[in-house]
Amino acid sequence: MSETDKIFGLLGKDIAYSFSKKYFADKFESLKLSHYTYRNYDIAKIDLFKETFMQDIDMLGGLNVTIPYKESVIPYLDEIDEQASRIGAVNTIKILNNKKLKGFNTDVFGFEKSLKSCWRGDEKKALILGTGGASKAVAFVLGELGVDYLFVSRSSGRPNVLTYTSLNKQIIQEHEMIINCSPLGTSPDIDAKPDLPYEFLSDQHLLYDLIYNPVKTAFLQMGEKAGATIMNGRSMLEFQAEKSWEIWNS
Repeated sequence: MSETDKIFGLLGKDIAYSFSKKYFADKFESLKLSHYTYRNYDIAKIDLFKETFMQDIDMLGGLNVTIPYKESVIPYLDEIDEQASRIGAVNTIKILNNKKLKGFNTDVFGFEKSLKSCWRGDEKKALILGTGGASKAVAFVLGELGVDYLFVSRSSGRPNVLTYTSLNKQIIQEHEMIINCSPLGTSPDIDAKPDLPYEFLSDQHLLYDLIYNPVKTAFLQMGEKAGATIMNGRSMLEFQAEKSWEIWNS
């Protein structure tokens, strides 16, 4: 990239908590890219997407996308990567030379690399808490790894979606991997947690929370008390951020 001002940013809602801005600011400093900046594009609704960043389009190098726009941003893009299309969610946008926007999904890369650092390999059934854009990337990875999964949501209208109220001892014991893709427990609401029958957890479980702020959510604390392996989403976010950087600069 030439020595000209470049703007990168994060698209989302209520994203002051996000690590992305500091992560990339530190990265730019370490690479001596003083002409690069990273902004939070915090918008109340996706309809404001293009008008929000259009004033920066000539300097825009790329965008990350977070909750709740990983799915709803897709109609606003000019192109979408094949894998992101299969997943049905986008968390990275590349600005092409003709100013068109192309969507990618680096959550897949980040989650898989992070999961493999704590996955024994014998957990063959998983519960995915939440049905938003992040959960789609998680499901894609689990499918590739040969792990059977069910989604858990407050309401259900699909055969592979359970409700929280339907969870019982048998279901919890059979699904040794439980992955929280919901925002419950994110700072500042750190006491919130998914409504699970935590008494049925054991040291055979792996609890993974995509949340990284706080470091140990109430969900993970409950797993830790039961002796389960626990993992937060910090390394996933770092892996996916580096993949985004690679895409922007390719």
